[in-house]
Amino acid sequence: MEIVHYPVLHKEVLEYLDLSSQSAPVLIDATTGEGGHSALFLEKYPSLTVYGLDRDSEIQKKAIKRFECYGNRFRPINTWFDEFLRNAESSFADAILFDLGISMFHYVESQRGFSFSRDEKLDMRLDLNQKLSAYDIVNYYSEEDLADVIYRYGEERYSRRISSAICLERKRGKIESCAELASLIARSVPKEYRYGKINPATRTFQALRIETNKELDRISPSLEEGIRVLKSGGRIAVITFHSLEDRIVKWFFKNREKEVGDIRILTKKPVVPTKEEDDENAASRSSKLRVIEKC
Repeated sequence: MEIVHYPVLHKEVLEYLDLSSQSAPVLIDATTGEGGHSALFLEKYPSLTVYGLDRDSEIQKKAIKRFECYGNRFRPINTWFDEFLRNAESSFADAILFDLGISMFHYVESQRGFSFSRDEKLDMRLDLNQKLSAYDIVNYYSEEDLADVIYRYGEERYSRRISSAICLERKRGKIESCAELASLIARSVPKEYRYGKINPATRTFQALRIETNKELDRISPSLEEGIRVLKSGGRIAVITFHSLEDRIVKWFFKNREKEVGDIRILTKKPVVPTKEEDDENAASRSSKLRVIEKC
């Protein structure tokens, strides 16, 4: 079994979520993926139980196979993390980890159109049972709604030009593949932007993925419930990969500490990867880690 995801900021996560004082600690890995972070914790703490959450049943199969040797110490649950935390009992966990980035599995192996560099069908669903997909957004959202999604979740300055080009194209026929969409986006933006530092489709693809899976809508409710689920002295660590996620986490923690006072922020500034990690794993470069402790 090939593991393609590198656990970002793994040394820092282990340091902040130190469970050595607990006799039988419980960790909720809210975004388990292939299990990169969970593997480190299970190896380090012989009495640890990990609740491994993931909405994507396909990637979860890899984690289940990977952790067969740990028996009941790894407990996989196929669910969205906000749903699990909403229904979990209070003061249940010693630590909760959110790694909000999309796993490399989705770009490399899933064949669901997460990458603009692959000729795959537009999909981008983490939950294959849900109806809404990126295909539906691209082909059926109104021009105004599509532009708003691209601007709001991709922070794309050419959102209206891109949306207009998509709506013109889909009059000729449905836009089926991510390669087709990426090419269309490239043709719709100015030449200097087309050949800039990042692929011109990057921000639009991010926006479509976020809208498809309602990613940002899940963050604040999950942090709210996560604090309830934590034991006193327990910690929540959140890894984000773009400014939209990080802004939500930052201000949720700041407001909670100031207005409710039941948490203490341990990372006054977000922890970022070292140069060594940047060199080893380019995907980690935009990551930020924020950690709180329940009072």
